[in-house]
Amino acid sequence: MKKIIWSIVFLLSATTLLADEGMWMLNKLTSGNLERMKELGFTLSETELYDTINPSIKDAVVIFGGGCTGITVSGKGLIFTNHHCGFDAIQSQSSVENDYLKNGFVAQTQEDEMKIPDLEVRYLLYTENVTDRLLAAVDTIADEFERMTKIYELVQQIEDSISAGNEFIVAEIAPYYDYNEFYLNVYEVFKDIRMVFAPPSSVGKFGGETDNWMWPRHTGDFSVFRVYANAENKPATYSVDNIAYSPKYFVPVSLEGYKEHDYAMTIGFPGSTDCYLSSWGVSQRVKSSNEPRIETRGIKQDIWKDAMLKSDEIRIKYASKYAMSSNYWKNSIGMNRGIEQMNVIERKQILEKEFLDWLNENPEQKAIYGNALTLIQEGYNDTDDAKKALIYLMETLVNGAEIVRLTFAAMRYDV
Repeated sequence: MKKIIWSIVFLLSATTLLADEGMWMLNKLTSGNLERMKELGFTLSETELYDTINPSIKDAVVIFGGGCTGITVSGKGLIFTNHHCGFDAIQSQSSVENDYLKNGFVAQTQEDEMKIPDLEVRYLLYTENVTDRLLAAVDTIADEFERMTKIYELVQQIEDSISAGNEFIVAEIAPYYDYNEFYLNVYEVFKDIRMVFAPPSSVGKFGGETDNWMWPRHTGDFSVFRVYANAENKPATYSVDNIAYSPKYFVPVSLEGYKEHDYAMTIGFPGSTDCYLSSWGVSQRVKSSNEPRIETRGIKQDIWKDAMLKSDEIRIKYASKYAMSSNYWKNSIGMNRGIEQMNVIERKQILEKEFLDWLNENPEQKAIYGNALTLIQEGYNDTDDAKKALIYLMETLVNGAEIVRLTFAAMRYDV
């Protein structure tokens, strides 16, 4: 429920060395956003970027696997995504005899492309704002728990009404702006995905965790897959009779390279943002989430790494799990360091003081929101210890011991 539909997350000036940073939903771009983009060198029209009727760039962007972004680059369903996003798929086809993780893979023909079991690619069909529909149903409910329970019941009903009976359609309602807006996203799901190219780990993971989450980074972080469809160009399960999917729109790859100061932007499916988190929320993230995560994952990864270095078979089996663990281990380390170096908590406290000063100048608003910050502070203080205990439990038991994961898998599939 944390996916953000079609967001621009970074803009680089075409005329200066400075960058404008931000995250904007494409269906909510303002004239100011677009004007600034054009000032920086954006040359396309708004409808070429995002259009709900005619093919546009948004029709080339996909959700790859569990949540990564991919881009369609040919009229025959060829998709580029990150190497780390395709890592699990590459691992699934690797063995000691055919170590594609280490040595890479290339399909010389479409017949050589490898089917990846359980891998899916989603294309967005449409987005609908359902905020009024949901909030109107809970307008008279004062209890927050009861409100959220009712909202989730309605969400499930709406999603089921759209996707029921069709395994190739998925409907998801996602909350935005801290549950103040809700958007229905309907996707077409393709289930015949085949691996076309994977670079060797010396390219795809160059620099390892030392360079991960760092800038600049020089890794060849990409892999290539192809989407297949049935004879009617519709989603289908794997079949030798399936053909390469013909997308509504694809983005051609330029062979001309780029020049210094060229305009650049990222478009895709980022996760949620916590830019409005309070000082107490940031503090809890540092001390009760990141610190126990760093500690436990560091210990786990040392154990896994020792075994992986001693056996190629174990290395291949644990490669994806180790990579996923170390990814947010490094993220947590960098986040804590950045929060300290940029005085984030102190800057949040300044904003909170400004909010209190504003309240004191507005008696009517103070009557409504006078206790807001106190309640937020108490809420975080009361849950700090529980949050830390939960992180330790998740990292050591749920995401640590294999027997627990196998048990959950057995319960899920009722075997």
